[in-house]
Amino acid sequence: MTKRIGILTGGGDAPGLNAVIRAVVLTAHNAFGWEVVGIRQGFDGLLNGMPVMKLTPNVAHDMLARGGTVLGAVNRGNPFMRRTRLEDGSEVLVDAAHEVITRLHELNLDALIAAGGDGTMAAAMRLVDLGARIVGVPKTIDNDLSATDITFGFDTALVTATEALDKLQTTAESHHRVMVLEVMGRDSGWIALTTGVAGGADAILIPELPFDIAVVCNKIRALQETGRRYSLVVVAEGAHPIDGEQEFIIKGDPMYQGRLGGIGYLVGNAIASCLDAEVRVTRLGHVQRGGQPTPRDRWLATRFGSAAVHFVAQERWGHMVALHGTQLIAVPMEEAVKIKRVNPDGEMVRMARHLGIVFG
Repeated sequence: MTKRIGILTGGGDAPGLNAVIRAVVLTAHNAFGWEVVGIRQGFDGLLNGMPVMKLTPNVAHDMLARGGTVLGAVNRGNPFMRRTRLEDGSEVLVDAAHEVITRLHELNLDALIAAGGDGTMAAAMRLVDLGARIVGVPKTIDNDLSATDITFGFDTALVTATEALDKLQTTAESHHRVMVLEVMGRDSGWIALTTGVAGGADAILIPELPFDIAVVCNKIRALQETGRRYSLVVVAEGAHPIDGEQEFIIKGDPMYQGRLGGIGYLVGNAIASCLDAEVRVTRLGHVQRGGQPTPRDRWLATRFGSAAVHFVAQERWGHMVALHGTQLIAVPMEEAVKIKRVNPDGEMVRMARHLGIVFG
């Protein structure tokens, strides 16, 4: 029986999403003879009635190395909390989930593959409870989904951040400066920790370990006393001091999630005030999300996309593809929405400390 399946990409974009789409299309066509359509702009595209994109092997074959997502993504597209503007101009949150179910029926979709992070998986899980037939694919550059060992996009973000730290090291050494690099990581410090170790940082500040800036200053001062004239500090955007809060560019409210950013400048200014040193701050921001995916991310994304089609064939509704060791398995979506954080007492942090890195 020929099936018609849809695929959408929710949340922030990540390198490797197009590789997932390509793998879904090719596997569905070659292994099962199924038709695939792309849902534009995540769940919002369903609610807005946007026309679907017909995805044939000819359309998908050259997507492998492309960054971003050809389907578009909406970072806050939650059908259970849809922002609606009233006649008086005010905004309210409404539950539009049943409209999504109706739209899936109107499109004659036998199943939906949703690629996204914890927010997308949480919405997909609740839609499954309402009768939707959905399989999930994990996506986040932060690598913070607890159900899978790793997510595609993380390796590309890590390569980008490490290359930036390598470049900062040479100019820091030339000008005898302290270089602070702010990377992504709202609630977990995987990018900061891995980049810092891979790039030879002297201090790494992550959300899981509130920091004391005096510890960082003492570390840099000790290095100066040995004759080293430069230092490298990596800061996750969600890091915060022991006696302070996370730094936001835009504060959040019940309707809008706050936008983190600026902790790197706070750290840089604090270092400059306690040391006789020139400090420069670089905030990578969305550079970490962009560009072509690394070969490792292309490989992982392709495996995830192909496995998702097989899970559709097995009717594993409410499950997500996950990597455990070297094997791909199906895990319940409720496991996927749990955030995976760096263990402050774990082997990775302990190793970094033994290398001489401080965490504040």
